[in-house]
Formats: sequence, C-alpha cells, structure tokens
Amino acid sequence: MPGRAEGGIATRLASLLALAVIAMALPAQAASKAEVEKMFRAWIDSDLWPAAQKTGVSEKTFRAAMQGVALNWDLPDLVPPGSRPKTEQAQSQAEFSSPGAYFSEKRLQGLAGTGSRLAKTHAATLRRIEQRFGVPGEVVVAVWGRESGFGSAKIPYSAVEVLATKAFMSTRKDMFRKELIAALHIVDGGDRTVAELKGSWAGALGQPQFMPTSFLQYAVDFDGDGVRDIWGSVPDSLASIANYLAKKGWQAGRGWGYEVSIPAGVSCAQEGPDLAKPISAWASSGITRISGKGFPSGEAKASGMMLVPAGTHGPEFIVTPNFYVLKEYNNSDLYALFIGNLADRIAYGSGPFRGAWGDVGKMLRSDVLAMQKALVAKGYDVGKVDGLPGYKTRRSLGDWQAKSGLTPTCYPDASLKAKLR
Repeated sequence: MPGRAEGGIATRLASLLALAVIAMALPAQAASKAEVEKMFRAWIDSDLWPAAQKTGVSEKTFRAAMQGVALNWDLPDLVPPGSRPKTEQAQSQAEFSSPGAYFSEKRLQGLAGTGSRLAKTHAATLRRIEQRFGVPGEVVVAVWGRESGFGSAKIPYSAVEVLATKAFMSTRKDMFRKELIAALHIVDGGDRTVAELKGSWAGALGQPQFMPTSFLQYAVDFDGDGVRDIWGSVPDSLASIANYLAKKGWQAGRGWGYEVSIPAGVSCAQEGPDLAKPISAWASSGITRISGKGFPSGEAKASGMMLVPAGTHGPEFIVTPNFYVLKEYNNSDLYALFIGNLADRIAYGSGPFRGAWGDVGKMLRSDVLAMQKALVAKGYDVGKVDGLPGYKTRRSLGDWQAKSGLTPTCYPDASLKAKLR
C-alpha cells in the first residue's frame, strides 16, 4: 500500500543489496548488457521510485509506467556502468564548422514557404495567440518550423524509455532523472498515457519539442478540449510555444533585432546583453541598418545590444532583449538568429542576411580553450572556460587585440594562437 514507510525501506534495502552484489560480481572494466539491465531494474526501485514518490507521483502510475521499460541501447551519449564517457568529442557544433552552413538557404527558403502558407491557414488562431501572449505569429510559426517541421517530423520514441535510459546511464543523469519524473507527472495528471507520450531521442516532446519540465510549466490547452495536446493539436502547440516565450520575458511590440553595419571606428568588443544601450546611442555611434532604413522612432529609447557571432568575419547585429528570449528555447546565438531570420521571411518576404559568413570554422575546441585560459590569466572575464567562443570570449579577445596593437576581429583564429600566450 502507498505510504507504508516500512515496506518502502525494506524494498529499497533489498534493491541496494542486489545492486551491490551485481556490482561486486562485475569485471572492473565493463558490464554485459544483461548485467546492466539487472542493475537498471534495481535502480528503478532503489533510486527512482523514492525520488518520484517524494514529488507526489502516485505508485499506481509509477508501477504501470515502469513495468515494461527496458534500456534503449541505440541512444547516443550513453555511459553504461563500468565504462567511462568519451573524452574526445567531434567538433560538430556550428561554431566549429562554418556558421554559414547553419543558415542553409535551401532549407530556409523551404521553411519560409511552408511557414508563410501555414501562417495564413492558422491566421485566426495566431491573432488570438498574439492578443493573449504578445508574441508575433511569425515568431511562433518560425519556432514551430525549426523544431518539428511544422509538426511533420516523426517523433517515434517512447519518452519514458528514452528518459529512463538516459537517467540511468548518460553523462547528465541528474537532469534526465528530473525530466523522467516530470514525464511521470504528465501521465499522472492525465494529459497523456505512457504509450502516447512520444518524444525525440533526447526526450523532447511533441511539436514544440518541450522537455517534460517545460510541458508542465508552459503547455496550454488553446483549443478548449480540456487537454494540453502538443502532439496532435496545432492550436495547443502554437499557443504553448508563445506561452513559453512570454513567460521567459518576450517584450510585446518589439522584434528580435536588426542586421547592421558597424563602422571601423566602433569596437566590436562591445557586445553582450550586459552592455545594452539605447538604440539611439548605437545609431549615434555610426551604426546603421544594413537595409538602409532607419531604426524605428519608437525604438530610440529602448535598449539594444551589439551581437557579432563571428566577430568581424560575419553579419553584425543590434538585437533586442527578445533575441535572448529566443535563446531560452535553445541556448545558441545561431539558433536565435535562424529563428529571427525565418520569422522575417515569413512576415515580410525578406531574404538571407546581407553580411557574408567568413571561413572561421577551422579552430579546434582545445585551441579556443587555450586562448580562454590565456585571457583569464591576463585578467579577462571570458565567461565559462569551455572552448566555446561565447560573447564574453569574443569581446575579451577583441579588447586584448586592441591593447596589443592588433586590429580587433573579436573571434579566435589560428593566427592568434602563438600571439596569445
């Protein structure tokens, strides 16, 4: 019976003992799949159930959900007991190839064409969404298109199986355990059965690709049927995306930003959300919109931030706080720029960014890491020392270049490795 502490303790002790026996019997280097499966079943009782129970998941839901769950060995980034995570990772991030490759014109044109058509099809729903949440319809549709191909992408995985596998043996066990428990709450709340709870290989759910914790916080019933259905309902999916962005701080009446031209006399080392200025101040420094149009008069006193994701080797921008709201959906400058550009295409029929992406994709993560460490030793704040050239690394590099008599580029390149020690 639920709530009987003595039964729960006995079960946990037995499961822990089983885990210990299995662990002692295993070779030091790795366990067989059969042995790991046994450890997984023991972990469900000894670790997962107590954690889920503490958050209010019912035992009936838990047992029904976990009864037939098996490990999915085909998922990436798994670290089975007795093995070690890979230390060498392929440099597959967009920042390490060429940022330009991220903005495939063929893909963007395809998404824009479909997005424009669907924006007209769902115009009434999108108007209601913008009235309620303050997020423009074209932005919502752009996210929808980027995340799931406007709901056309196949989402075949059992979310419970994926999350359970990754909670038991991945490099981010705690995060996935939290998401797994959230998925159990979705089932417990009646929004979805375990069989209906489909997600991606990473556990992201439905058309908006929400992780379970985000579903619980931001999913909404917008079609009035009493169920938050981000799998089959377009109104629920679109409204849930808008609710997410609104709750993350979207400022109604403002766009995401502007592609600009930054004159040579204005340092690229001024970027970042913590160095915001009124749009009028950026304009006064000589920064102009690349379209030739002026900044909207209503934006003059509003805050804007410089963004140079490839330093002086690529397009340059003045972005609004809404740009950083888009990054809440996926913490990548390139992702947010993709959404912004796609939204502009859907709304205005615009095209690609005018500035060309330079060939900046030849740096290894270890090289950037070494540069970061050298900058930190010189007193610079580069943010997280992780080998990723974020805005603090870019602007610190630009500042160091200027002080060293070099022309600031605000982006790591091979020519700087020997100079920055």
